[in-house]
Amino acid sequence: MRILMLSKALVSGPYQKKCEELAALPGVELTVAVPSSWREPRVGELLLERRYTQGYRLEALPIALNGRHHVHFYPTLKRLVHEVRPHVFHIDEESFNLATFQAMRAGKQVGAQCCFYNYANIDRIYPPPFSLFERYAFRHAAHALAANQEAADIIRRHGYSGPLSIIAQFGVDPQLFAPAEPGAHASDGSFTVGYIGRLVVEKGILDLIDALRLLPQTVQLRLIGDGDQRAAILARIAEHGLATRVTLQPWASDVPAELRKLDALVLPSHTTRTWKEQFGRILIEAMSCAIPVVGSSSGEIPHVIGPAGLIFPEGDVQALAEQLRQLYERPQLHAELAERGHQRVLAEYTQAALARRYLAIYQSMTTLSSYPG
Repeated sequence: MRILMLSKALVSGPYQKKCEELAALPGVELTVAVPSSWREPRVGELLLERRYTQGYRLEALPIALNGRHHVHFYPTLKRLVHEVRPHVFHIDEESFNLATFQAMRAGKQVGAQCCFYNYANIDRIYPPPFSLFERYAFRHAAHALAANQEAADIIRRHGYSGPLSIIAQFGVDPQLFAPAEPGAHASDGSFTVGYIGRLVVEKGILDLIDALRLLPQTVQLRLIGDGDQRAAILARIAEHGLATRVTLQPWASDVPAELRKLDALVLPSHTTRTWKEQFGRILIEAMSCAIPVVGSSSGEIPHVIGPAGLIFPEGDVQALAEQLRQLYERPQLHAELAERGHQRVLAEYTQAALARRYLAIYQSMTTLSSYPG
């Protein structure tokens, strides 16, 4: 099976591990098209890394309107599609984007079975031309992929009636995000709760600080990241007199090592009018390291955690504090959730597990008799 994947996300080297795992599966001939860089708003320019490139072709394409999520496109993409003549064309873009419209038109010209990938979990009515792009994708896609349940529901409400799967875009490498060695953790009686991510209002970090003051003095908090709420966070720490119990540090280069220092990882996100948690990748990274996770009820968080962690109603500081107290005071619960989370990742969220699921979807999209030449 010839598979072509178009994905700006795959400029990131670690994500390319999924491509290696997919290419290693029987009968797969994989080509991956990426831009040579992607300018992510609020982050900056991400240059193409070539980290996991064995077994497949990684092709860098020129990109127009770089950094514009909905209107960027690839001037030479059609040429590549006609060269590869894929059986399946995985377009790693939302249904309403120009790049999706461009790619799907080129794919249909060579008889490829196409799919798109939607993250958007806030329902919006798109004006032309984006509504037209969406309608085209719905008419011609052999399969729809969604990152979360709400994105899937929105696709249905907007009129897509074909096959649809909810599946993570990328997984984790369990060898990198591995549990700590036995006995590696501190045994001084302290309990470290952590958050790793953007320091912005919608992540609910102030709730985590407020919950900390309701917990015993031996519970510590480590915040890793940066963002425009940093000053407000420091002010709240000072207001509650928690300076000796909270560590605030910049982005970490070794996330697995930082996760292994924690006793629990919290993602206390808040839903806003324009945003809700679409996945929460740090959750599966923590679970892979056998770190128990606590998440708010925002967006996809409860579905990602499933039975492997604790969920509290978003914004409920008392409930968050109580769940952290349970993890602190009940070592058996802590150990049980650590193991459950680790096993959940191994079963569902490794790059290899996702590669197998993606191949099953691709196989369902087409049969040998319908392959183009």
